[in-house]
Amino acid sequence: MQPYELTVADAAEAVRTRQVSPVELVDSVLERIEQVQPRLRPYSLVTADPARQAARRAADEVMSGRARGPLHGIPAGLKDLIDVAGTATSASSRVRDGHRAVADSTVAAQLSAAGAAFVGKTHTHEFAYGLTTPQTGNAWDPGRVAGGSSGGSAVAVAAGAATFALGTDTGGSIRVPAALNGVVGLKPTYGLVPRHGVTSLAWSLDHVGPLTRTVEDAALVLASLTGHDPRDPASVPAPAVDYRPGPGTDLTGLRVGVPGNYYFDRVAPEVEAAVRNAIDRLESLGARLVEVEIPMTRYIQATQWGLMVPEATAYHERALRAVPDLYGADVRVLLEAGELMTAGDYLRAQRARTLMRRAWLDMLDGANGVDAIAAPTVPLTAAKAGQTTVTWGDGTVESVSDAYVRLSAPANVTGVPSLSVPVGRDRHGMPIGMQLMGKPFGEAVLLRVGHAYERTGTAPGLAPAA
Repeated sequence: MQPYELTVADAAEAVRTRQVSPVELVDSVLERIEQVQPRLRPYSLVTADPARQAARRAADEVMSGRARGPLHGIPAGLKDLIDVAGTATSASSRVRDGHRAVADSTVAAQLSAAGAAFVGKTHTHEFAYGLTTPQTGNAWDPGRVAGGSSGGSAVAVAAGAATFALGTDTGGSIRVPAALNGVVGLKPTYGLVPRHGVTSLAWSLDHVGPLTRTVEDAALVLASLTGHDPRDPASVPAPAVDYRPGPGTDLTGLRVGVPGNYYFDRVAPEVEAAVRNAIDRLESLGARLVEVEIPMTRYIQATQWGLMVPEATAYHERALRAVPDLYGADVRVLLEAGELMTAGDYLRAQRARTLMRRAWLDMLDGANGVDAIAAPTVPLTAAKAGQTTVTWGDGTVESVSDAYVRLSAPANVTGVPSLSVPVGRDRHGMPIGMQLMGKPFGEAVLLRVGHAYERTGTAPGLAPAA
């Protein structure tokens, strides 16, 4: 096994026991990037020299007995919205040409303090405003979409070009590419991970979270990301939690909600079969399955767009007027559409979100509440590059982007945590994801459930370089 193939947990143990040095680990990942970048293009910028400097520093600290923890010397990719001092944050857009961050974002500073080595900035759909990341090819088939907007991060992890990566999620942008590339993606509770120094898409929906190869890895990374930061108005002073799932797989006593509506409507048969099989696996591990009804489903997507579109346009107001031609056509039309929305539209979306959040909290934490809800992450696997629509069995035609966001958006609107785990592949070999959603700040429960499934299931593994 090559060092780039190691998970975070395995790499941390190898570094701790001095079987592998951080220098060897980072060099292996950088060599892997050289192999996969021409074919998959997960990175907008590779920062080899700073990564090697961080690796040498980590190696010296480990040798002198100053280990910082499980991320010490571990190679990480950062979505190209996340500021690192002195490094470009381009948001994969010509609008940001020449931009250099003057300070670290909170999450970059936290990872640096934990000893992580940043190997590069990963591509995003321009300014995170899309679900495909067209610059990047899917890790399992570059002729298919990577998913977005954190497509570069998901592909880098799936292909071994990062041991872990960070993404952002406004309508599904961590979980969608995680599902399409066969990796784990965690959107934490709104406010749990600070967003200071992270380029915003829509401030009331944005989240930062990890993409990893295993659920255990996601827990290890999350532990380094939490903490109150007053510079982020949404940041919550949550108590410190040990997110690491135990070694066991017993889920006895946990109630897992299975949606009787919405989440299995207009879903590809292979996706539904794989997710239902995974849910049955949870039951075999002791979980009690409870049918739940998802509330206010007819308002979910309208509320998502009613919040996201005007907030995104407000963020880009000056640049949209100054340099409109520098935006990609798909992003520019969405930003211009936001100028047509009224204050009344925005306020109605906010009211709908409040009602929806209350209904979801009652479903999760009421008298008959459940500990987690299990459902498909996305209704179809990776579409072919350039494919714009999908036709369902009932004749309904839906845009690919609307299909991808349909099942992930509720967790953004309500702010509840959501974890996507791989649960199989379709007939073309493309990964399928199941998402677990839970109570606010219930990440430890979701990670426990996901880990139990993972230990008894079959993950897609590492994608080939060619």
